[in-house]
Amino acid sequence: MPYYRLKDLIKAIRACKTAADERAVIQKESAAIRTSFKEENNDARHSNVAKLLYIHMLGYPAHFGQIECLKLVASNRFADKRLGYLGIMLLLDENQEVLTLVTNSLKNDMNHSNMYIVGLALCTLGNISSPEMARDLCAEVEKLLGSSNTYIRKKAALCAMRIIRKVPDLQENFLNRAKNNLNDRNHGVLLTAITLIIEMCYKNPETVQTFRKTVPLLVRHLKTLVSAGFSQEHDVTGVTDPFLQVKILRLLRILGKGDAEASEAMNDILAQVATNTESSKNVGNSILYETVQTIMEIQSENTNAVQRHRNIILDCLRDGDISIRRRALELSFALINESNVRVLTRELLAFLEVADNEFKQGMTTKICLAADRFAPNKRWHIDTVLRVLKLAGNFVREEILSNFIRLVSQTTELNAYTAQKLYASLKSDISQESLTLAGVWVIGEYGDILIKGGNFEEEELVKEVTESDVIDLLESILAGPYANQVTREYVLTALMKLTSRFTSISSIQRIQAYIEKYNTSIEVEVQQRAVEYSNLFKFESIRPAVLERMPIPEVKEEVVRQTEDTGSLLDDIGPVTATTATPQNAKNDIMNLFSSGSLLDDIDPVTATTAAPLNAKNDIMNLFSPGPTTPTTAPVAPTQNAQQTNALDSLGLLGLGDQYVAYNKNGFKVSLNPSKDPNNSNILNIEVTFHNVGVGVTVQNLLFQAAVPKTQKLQMQPPSSTSILPGATAQQTIRVANPQKSNVRLRLRIVYSTPTGAKVDEIAEFNGFPQEIW
Repeated sequence: MPYYRLKDLIKAIRACKTAADERAVIQKESAAIRTSFKEENNDARHSNVAKLLYIHMLGYPAHFGQIECLKLVASNRFADKRLGYLGIMLLLDENQEVLTLVTNSLKNDMNHSNMYIVGLALCTLGNISSPEMARDLCAEVEKLLGSSNTYIRKKAALCAMRIIRKVPDLQENFLNRAKNNLNDRNHGVLLTAITLIIEMCYKNPETVQTFRKTVPLLVRHLKTLVSAGFSQEHDVTGVTDPFLQVKILRLLRILGKGDAEASEAMNDILAQVATNTESSKNVGNSILYETVQTIMEIQSENTNAVQRHRNIILDCLRDGDISIRRRALELSFALINESNVRVLTRELLAFLEVADNEFKQGMTTKICLAADRFAPNKRWHIDTVLRVLKLAGNFVREEILSNFIRLVSQTTELNAYTAQKLYASLKSDISQESLTLAGVWVIGEYGDILIKGGNFEEEELVKEVTESDVIDLLESILAGPYANQVTREYVLTALMKLTSRFTSISSIQRIQAYIEKYNTSIEVEVQQRAVEYSNLFKFESIRPAVLERMPIPEVKEEVVRQTEDTGSLLDDIGPVTATTATPQNAKNDIMNLFSSGSLLDDIDPVTATTAAPLNAKNDIMNLFSPGPTTPTTAPVAPTQNAQQTNALDSLGLLGLGDQYVAYNKNGFKVSLNPSKDPNNSNILNIEVTFHNVGVGVTVQNLLFQAAVPKTQKLQMQPPSSTSILPGATAQQTIRVANPQKSNVRLRLRIVYSTPTGAKVDEIAEFNGFPQEIW
């Protein structure tokens, strides 16, 4: 028996205990509805469609009721039309051919005298419109958008959005109407008009320029909403129409982006919105979020206009909504400049202390970069980075730590201050990895300065730092729960450096004994360092030189300019820079030129340059690796082997006018003639002259290589000849960039052969240029 009322059908379905029972009831009722449709029972059509829509909502087939919905729409009764349009929106979509039969009914109902019937037609078109329907009914919607009835205008605006999405070319038809609706005082009309304009701007960016003229009007609307008193009609938990405020802010963001004039017009109201909005409620958070988004997007020629919002943005850092905190944080970094860096950095550091971990890495990087760019002085810069390391040392990127170490090295006047601060910090906290690494490096590098003038506070007493205190601290770091392999590598290197900084024999012996404990470490890198450092104690004559203080690293910038005959002498600083101009067969002769293993690879790095072909530039990596000064020589004739001595013994420091002899042995002499570059005082030009004074035969396959410390850069020109007859000479030019005006130290390699088959491979060092030259 069919259930003639919707209510009865719902009760029957709810009374079913199994899915099978439910399917049986629905199948029975669907059959009854289908039979009624075939019999053209007009009295039961309304009830049958209502039941069919309920069946559709449960997920069962109801497509056979589509035509019946169209018949209901053609009825004159409002209730039939309402149910018919509802059925069309549920049972039809824009891809079905049946939809074309609805167009005429929609057009008729849009011209109906009853505004609610007009609203039904607009609502249906806005939900299921196809491109063809949009073109056919565009004129009707445009006309209704200018209706005197506010209900119809807001429905027409939403319907116009659907038309624009389906046929963007029809957008021009609604421009004037949409702009006129911005003058409406009805909040519903305003809301829909702004939504329509936002859609237009997204679909066609050229439209933005058209609506920029409405910015003052939008600002007035927003100001009215912010300053308005209680309005029961629009109040949402104490905020006047937050939905309209959010839409206005969103449109202002679009219109202000990339336009200084529009941005300037909305600056004051944005500050007012952010100040007067209650952030303890969700609606207030929504408005604040849009406000921060808008402030970030707009542009202004006057930077003070954005700075005007600084206090508001800083207040947002403490907001309970994480999305607002994130946007406020991004904007805070964008506001930093020379005049406010102290204030903003202080606020950001305060926020860093309580920030979620997901914020910390980005914050540490941006704070340090801002400090590097806008620091008022070096001491403030160092203090700021130290504070970052203390608060979030486990979230600091490697390049930030490297930049800090470079800063400390360059700021020699604050080395004692920095070492003292880091020592005191490590005494109180070793849980922050980057703080520990920076402190260990600085203490190892400037331990002697710390001992001479360092002190720290403990239990309100100022105590002097002793050698024993420093060693105790480093040992406690290794014994602590936060030590890892990198930490152990840093501490071992720092302890080794301290053996050349400390003067107490007992302290040095204590360090030596402690390092030897790691000779059997299961970590290969740590074990290698420990073994090499332990062996270095056997070379007391060279240990202080190997462990001497690191040269001050240069800032990455071009120091010398390009010339017509050579490229840039200095590019970005790298671990090793090579310039080559010798034959291909010399490619492998440079490997391990002065290498004695990987001993202290991270101490006293030096840049090597040779005259070899470009494709051999990577083969000189070990030209100046630290180690003993015993040279590595290639096989030579027996008479030459007997004459070879340590490279230091072949050093010639005799000045002959402007000529300085760097090498004089086996009848072959190398002299250097230095001169300042006329275009750049930081560059020293050295004319190298090779003299075949007593070899007795022609010198062949001459190869000359040179290396300088990393604080300097070297470039070599090709030699005038690689063969030198007895009594003849050859020349080669060297250019050394020395921006720090330090002593020019050269390590030279001289390789040549003779027709008799003898081969000479010698190494020499030279640092005898007078100070006025470099």
